[in-house]
Amino acid sequence: MPSVTLHILGFLACTMVIVWSGTKLARYGDAIAELTGLGKAWIGLILMASVTSLPELLNGISAVSILQEPDLAAGDIFGSCVFNLLILSFIDARIKMPLTSIVKSSHLFAGLWSILLLCTTAMAILLSAVTPNIGWINLFTFVNITVYMFAIWAIFRHEKQAAPEVSAPTADTGLTLKNAVVFYILNALVVIVAAVFLPYFGNHIAESAGVSQTFFGTLFLAIATSLPELVVSFAAIRIGNFDMLVGNLLGSNIFNILILAIDDIFYTTGNLYAHINNSHLISIIAIIIMTVITGIGLSIKRQKKNWLLSFDTFLILIIYILLMIFLFFHPELSV
Repeated sequence: MPSVTLHILGFLACTMVIVWSGTKLARYGDAIAELTGLGKAWIGLILMASVTSLPELLNGISAVSILQEPDLAAGDIFGSCVFNLLILSFIDARIKMPLTSIVKSSHLFAGLWSILLLCTTAMAILLSAVTPNIGWINLFTFVNITVYMFAIWAIFRHEKQAAPEVSAPTADTGLTLKNAVVFYILNALVVIVAAVFLPYFGNHIAESAGVSQTFFGTLFLAIATSLPELVVSFAAIRIGNFDMLVGNLLGSNIFNILILAIDDIFYTTGNLYAHINNSHLISIIAIIIMTVITGIGLSIKRQKKNWLLSFDTFLILIIYILLMIFLFFHPELSV
């Protein structure tokens, strides 16, 4: 079909643009970290995560305000969180040592904050029938926004108080801070524009499969909107910036929960959490387990692999596969 062909070509074109600019994004982000002294983990957590998660933000606002589909927005958010953690497995398979052994243990702090936000979001879904609203906005939305702001402040303080990171010296690129920031912003805009159109093409390609919105949002839409994180992660490998890589992925998961709170503000027709299918609770549990496994890996720091993957990233891969199988056969769940 000509329309399907055009959508495939559009999807591939957006992908190529994201790969091109996303690679530059990682390089300029690394330069900003070096020139400002803010730290690569912090740059990944805030600067990178906010840019690479903007597709989820724009897609979520569109889903709840135009399509009136909160479940689709939730599927994208939780699916992106799951896929971001799966990226750790992809990266781990590309390097010789376990990924969690070569990055700072302080990333565990960001993981704990993401777990807290996931727990409050699960409570918002479970207690949606009894939780009061302020106007049309659920009380848990204000809770999550407050927790997010405090989390960013606490993580920044924690990064500053932590021991200085030890990293290989970065080659002098000849960039000034002004040039690095300008080039970063330009490439960030290119990534955002391409990533915004990506779900549109992906939606038309996958709609013929006849799967539920929960499964579609958690798998197809989430992969499409998480492509910037994937590209930036592989670009970070090439420049050896693993702390920025992990900071970006964990930071994106924290930012994603904020996005769901923003979606609630734009969903003016009712209680957003009451219209989110309970099957997403399984996704939340899976994300928490995967984050805990990552935290264990960061704490133990095994120095050798037994297989292509470390034991922690292998478990993350298994959990992702099991979650997708469950959501495919049980798209709706009542609890």
